[in-house]
Amino acid sequence: MPFTIDVPQDQLDDLAARIRHARWPEQETVAGADEPWSQGLPLRFAQQLALHWSSGYDWRRVEARLNSLPQYRTVIDDLAIHFLHVRSPEPDALPLVLTHGWPGSVIEFLKVIGPLTDPASHGGDPADAFHVVVPSLPGYGWSDKPDHTGWGVPRIASAWEQLMLRLGYDRFGAQGGDWGSMVTMAIGVHHTAHVAGIHVNMPIVVPTTSGDDMTDAERSASEGLTHYMKWDGGYSAQQSTRPQTLGYGLADSPVGQMAWIVEKFWSWSDCDGDPLNSFSADELLDNVTLYWLTNSAASSARLYWESFKDVDFSPIAVPSAISVFPKEIFRTSQRWAESRFSDLRHFNELDRGGHFAAFEQPEAFVRQVRAAFRSMR
Repeated sequence: MPFTIDVPQDQLDDLAARIRHARWPEQETVAGADEPWSQGLPLRFAQQLALHWSSGYDWRRVEARLNSLPQYRTVIDDLAIHFLHVRSPEPDALPLVLTHGWPGSVIEFLKVIGPLTDPASHGGDPADAFHVVVPSLPGYGWSDKPDHTGWGVPRIASAWEQLMLRLGYDRFGAQGGDWGSMVTMAIGVHHTAHVAGIHVNMPIVVPTTSGDDMTDAERSASEGLTHYMKWDGGYSAQQSTRPQTLGYGLADSPVGQMAWIVEKFWSWSDCDGDPLNSFSADELLDNVTLYWLTNSAASSARLYWESFKDVDFSPIAVPSAISVFPKEIFRTSQRWAESRFSDLRHFNELDRGGHFAAFEQPEAFVRQVRAAFRSMR
């Protein structure tokens, strides 16, 4: 069914009031040191962003942008799934499902939908056009929240295949990062009858070299994983073990929800130490506000409980493509990737960008997606 976002004004007023009445912790003890973010979101940054959120931010702007695109909700496996569906004017366009992750949302893809669906109007080749479908993961955004266990990556991949077939797409491509990468790879493993190929910007592979056998890029990727495990993985430990406990605080405090999400935009983007170098304050808050208004803190975290400790490393034989952005959480080399992806059509390491590729580097992302699927159409 067609869907329109229409947040009641009293919810926006309540949000602003909660921000204004926030109780703040003391300042971090590393203030003024070389790494002011090393204990988390710095107090001064958080207070300035919160002040803008309560007094200068306009949710209706992004609401109108989302509502300018065709949106729908459809029930799959007893769960209503929200999605954007933008058809290309090009009759031979390839259907493509784009999947976000945590702490992202469909907002990540707003900058790339136009160039992907209508390349001719954005300086591209009409032969690269896509019909674009952008679902909200179960428990995220305006998709329903599962009320029982079982909605992990495999079930989502199955639901996405059903969604694409329901839309009339018997053959389609799939693209994703973060959880979207996991879902996309699961489509490439378990739902091969209808998938033309896949493209991921956070491939999950097992390193096949160690020590002196590593290239510089592989050594850097290994060091990045070590850093993640030591300094950056606390959120995943909490969300994969006790998402409900976390949810009480984040559902009650918008400042808490903001800090929990924005820290990751600092840590995982190519921002030179300040997320405002990669995103505007409004862009950061668009995504945070979506989580707040849909009360998605606990329900989004449950995907970690469902799937984070049971990662599928099955071989992938469908046509595949990988783009590696330098500030991605998990990176790979081509030879590591080829140990899992037996039909790797495209592999590229970029000079700039991070985890939220479509949001942070939309032009580079579009170029990568176009190049990835040229041999899969």
